[in-house]
Amino acid sequence: MRLSTVILPIHRWAEGQKIWRRAEDLGFHTAYTYDHLSWRSFRDGPWFGAIPTLTAAAGATERMRLGTLVTSPNFRHPVTLAKDLISLDDISGGRVTLGIGAGGNGFDATALGQEAWTPKERADRFAEFVPLLDRLLTEDAVSARGTFYSADEARNIPGCVQRPRLPFAVAATGPRGLKLAARHGQAWVTTGDPKLFETGTPEQSLEALRGQLAKLGKACAEIGRDVEPMEKVLLTGFTPDRPLDSLDAFVDFAGKHFELGFTELVVHMPIADSVFAADESVFEKIATGALDQLR
Repeated sequence: MRLSTVILPIHRWAEGQKIWRRAEDLGFHTAYTYDHLSWRSFRDGPWFGAIPTLTAAAGATERMRLGTLVTSPNFRHPVTLAKDLISLDDISGGRVTLGIGAGGNGFDATALGQEAWTPKERADRFAEFVPLLDRLLTEDAVSARGTFYSADEARNIPGCVQRPRLPFAVAATGPRGLKLAARHGQAWVTTGDPKLFETGTPEQSLEALRGQLAKLGKACAEIGRDVEPMEKVLLTGFTPDRPLDSLDAFVDFAGKHFELGFTELVVHMPIADSVFAADESVFEKIATGALDQLR
């Protein structure tokens, strides 16, 4: 059972580094950040780049793992992303996990001047992006010609500190994405069923997650992979539950989801006057004491 956090890249580093150090002091397994150009209600405020932020965080921390939740093809190319990730993995001493997903229709989708991709095109691009990135992170030189992404003798020496490469945590709920998670992911990520966020119940959410886990198991079985050892990550804050209301509420929430099969829960570091507002003292109690009550 693991408890991790997300730190949004909204603070100038003089202040931000204190938050990353605090996350390590609180004992979180991993601290992730969003890999967006901007995001929802934070669009008109400060928002810094994910890779530079994680690079700085690698220098400000010692033990805690670091990662993205999630990187997508919306404004990334596998060749340049691979080079950045190999560098980040080296700087951090092998503490990086790449959360990766197909992307959506948010601000990232059109920031480079393109039309927003259809769901099918996002799936098509993701199906090319992940295998090519896998190769780029495991082979010294890669040439490939795809419909959307190509590489011509792309060199990535010396490769990742983590072997054969840094782990992928693949965010997916559809059939094609789950197949990619089964084939390439060391972990699988979900936020639950978005249709239930505002009008659903916690019980309905649990049932929806149970169905997603079953589909992941089927995707793994189809390629002869045992789903059991695979890490299952739930990014909280997007289900009808309110786990950060109290320590007891979180312990109950965590117990039900660990029993369902999740191995890692991710909570957002509190941000006042936002969708991620939470009582700091309650949050600290959850971070330092919740898992002890579940063991």
